[in-house]
Amino acid sequence: MDLGAKIRRLRKKYGLTLEELAARTDLSKGFISQLERNLTSPSIATLTDILECLGTDLRHFFNETAIEKVVFTPKDIFTKEDAILKNKIHWLIPNAQKNALEPILIILEPDGESMKDDPHEGEEFGYALSGSISLFLDGKEHKVRKNDSFNFKPTVTHYIKNTGKLQARILWVATPPSF
Repeated sequence: MDLGAKIRRLRKKYGLTLEELAARTDLSKGFISQLERNLTSPSIATLTDILECLGTDLRHFFNETAIEKVVFTPKDIFTKEDAILKNKIHWLIPNAQKNALEPILIILEPDGESMKDDPHEGEEFGYALSGSISLFLDGKEHKVRKNDSFNFKPTVTHYIKNTGKLQARILWVATPPSF
């Protein structure tokens, strides 16, 4: 945190000059200026006085809301490969299990499949980016080809399998997160 810049922003927000803030806090204009340029540090008591004059307190001043990341790049992706099931799962958003939905990219080699998932709450959505797969819901097969999508409530055991001769790439979104 840039303490000086934050104090300067608050001072300007309330339309105070350096002289006015100095007078209200019984501090020198030079000290306030040095503080805003991070050339000096205040004691807790001095900071408390300054913040009181700026209409806030220590708790609110230091309670910064983290900027939520909205764009994710390939370096954010976590990948898990399962040689037995012939699949790769790419978690597209880090820590998605804390969110309401979880998007993944699942890549299935020919005859590859996802793990069988038991019934659970929520909803599942998938979109075939390439290849063709079979979606199995309680043993019943549903064909899904490139550019097809699927959506279902996971009330039965379900999984997907690459039934084609080429690699299949599926964008899969689960809510709540289950992978």
